[in-house]
Amino acid sequence: MKITRHSAVTLHYRLTDDQGRLLESSFDAEPMQYIHGTENLIPGLEAALDGRVKGDTLEVTIAAAEAYGEYHEGLRQEVPVDAFGDIEDIVPGMRFIAETEMGQRPVQVLEVKDDLVVVDGNHPLAGQALSFSLEIMDVREASADELAHGHVHAPGGCGSHGHDHDHDGHE
Repeated sequence: MKITRHSAVTLHYRLTDDQGRLLESSFDAEPMQYIHGTENLIPGLEAALDGRVKGDTLEVTIAAAEAYGEYHEGLRQEVPVDAFGDIEDIVPGMRFIAETEMGQRPVQVLEVKDDLVVVDGNHPLAGQALSFSLEIMDVREASADELAHGHVHAPGGCGSHGHDHDHDGHE
């Protein structure tokens, strides 16, 4: 079966940045599972997987624009330290959800100086081309339950993968 919209795909991947540094790999762990065509992957990777089949291996480099986007300087801002309320000991690397004109947005603290905190709203991989080594382990049609829940279910049904759903419509 070819990978198409609403295929349940299982794959191994190795991700490196534009400097060749290893960022993540599933080859020594459990493979990744996702439903194709439901915006669960970066656009360029999903496009590269379209039409592939079980057993395919591929190497693909995804441009920044088709990965996590270009880096936008405007998303790097200085914020008064008192905007963080009761939070003490703000240090670089901390992550917060900020209220912005565009709604909630994750930000990372880059620097703390006197009464200002420099935050960055860009994805940590924004502005970088990303390279993937991929091995497709399985491709099948996603079940109606998987499509409704937006993710692949583990063997044995929904309850076996660490979360619960309101299956009967009651809370």
